[in-house]
Amino acid sequence: MKKWLVTFFGAGLMPKAPGTAGSALACVALFGLSRVCPGDYWTSAVVAGLLASCALAIGLAPWAIAYFGRKDPQPFVLDEVAGICLTALFLPIGRWWHWGIVFAAFRVFDILKPPPARQLEKLPAGWGILCDDLAAAVYANLVCQVVFRYFISL
Repeated sequence: MKKWLVTFFGAGLMPKAPGTAGSALACVALFGLSRVCPGDYWTSAVVAGLLASCALAIGLAPWAIAYFGRKDPQPFVLDEVAGICLTALFLPIGRWWHWGIVFAAFRVFDILKPPPARQLEKLPAGWGILCDDLAAAVYANLVCQVVFRYFISL
């Protein structure tokens, strides 16, 4: 059960680019949730996803580190799930292709790791694994806020 949670239902077990797979599955899951969640509850649903993925990431990171034998195991993608949730927070997402923009923005900043993201990786255990992705998500969210509100007409 823990392995399925930390790999976000197996997305992190992809042989190539598990972080990308975890991010993509998180976007698909949130897109599905956006279809069934009325507008007033959408933000609450994203916050719930963010808090749940953060809590699970912090709580299960020590197990994942021991299980996969690495300080920041690639199959562990709960940090990407949290990052996608934070990137999507407060965005006026109305169409399926908007999720492609959310995904791309997050992945770019997650890969580049601008300050302080790279420095946050040095935090202990789950905190370091999670916080660098949350920092990348803040950058991605800011870029998406500008793109969605000023360049994309819903």
